[in-house]
Amino acid sequence: MTSNPDVIHTDRLLLRRVGPGDLRAAIAVLSDPVTNRFNPAGPPSPEETADMLAEWQARWALDGIGYWAVELPSTGEVIGFGGLRHHKLDGEPTLNLFYRFRPEHWGRGYAPEMARAAIEWADRVRPDRPVVIITDLDNTPSQRVAEKLGFAHAGDSITVDGPVLVYRRQEATMVT
Repeated sequence: MTSNPDVIHTDRLLLRRVGPGDLRAAIAVLSDPVTNRFNPAGPPSPEETADMLAEWQARWALDGIGYWAVELPSTGEVIGFGGLRHHKLDGEPTLNLFYRFRPEHWGRGYAPEMARAAIEWADRVRPDRPVVIITDLDNTPSQRVAEKLGFAHAGDSITVDGPVLVYRRQEATMVT
């Protein structure tokens, strides 16, 4: 794994900074109703997805941190998006871990692999900001990923989308 947040290599994945060329993949992943099953707002339109992608690029420019396009190096296919963003959680500065993958790639361990790389990078570069995972109350698949990463339910909060569960890292190391 490299220390540059623009590109990170894991055993099976390439995480790279999102760019304008990722719009088609972003629409496929983010606008899919299946990937938005737990999103109270529902799937974004293609126009809203384009706005999200532009905002993600702007956050990289402003913060030096953000979401990556997650690729399979062997094919170049973008199978999802994920990474970290600055987030105020009940007034506390944190890094929120996000991940969303194409349904045909679920269950293969890609979300935890991407998330571990993001967490390891944050531990080195932003140790002053705790990494949190915020999930919808009913999003048990995301909660399972959080638990695999060594996070545990640490409380509840309210966001613009409604009530959420907050997961924080436990003292023990991440489960592999």
